[in-house]
Amino acid sequence: MIGTYTSPVLTPDYPIMTERLLLRPFTSGDLDAVNAYESRPDVTRYLYWEPRDRDTSAAFLDKKTTRSALHDEGDVLDLAVTLRDTGDLIGNCLLIWTSREHRQGELGYILHPDHHGHGYAPEASRAMLRLGFAGLGLHRIVGRLDARNTASARVLEKLGMRREATLIDSEFVKGAWASEAIYAILETEWTP
Repeated sequence: MIGTYTSPVLTPDYPIMTERLLLRPFTSGDLDAVNAYESRPDVTRYLYWEPRDRDTSAAFLDKKTTRSALHDEGDVLDLAVTLRDTGDLIGNCLLIWTSREHRQGELGYILHPDHHGHGYAPEASRAMLRLGFAGLGLHRIVGRLDARNTASARVLEKLGMRREATLIDSEFVKGAWASEAIYAILETEWTP
């Protein structure tokens, strides 16, 4: 897409199916599964927030249930990642529309540690890249993470994203300075 850009509204047809996963909007019935991973210190270690109790997960789940379409810059598409064969909710993936003018987005994901190492994060994230590039017409999608999170960096690299920067001690998080790694992929580099 070169030239005049008329940004669409992105309301995906749900569920979004991948080889082994279904991505769908969150519902209030997802609280137990969401809190099962949001309450874990090993999950929140490299995130901005501490482990969440059930009430805090419920409050954030209320927000997640409203994030099923992208209407404008700043909107977030936050989807439940479920296993196709069982329907079990194992995490979430998101796409943030960060700039209409510059056609930019940001990718994110969290999985329950019981499901790490099976390729689910790249599989779900590929679907989110497809939504961003093919569905929304984005030019560039980034992934930002704590530079110590090497497992998450490997996921972004599997997606074909390149490490563009490391911002040394750029944020004060949980009482300590943290460095941030920035990964990115362009629409022209993306392979559907």
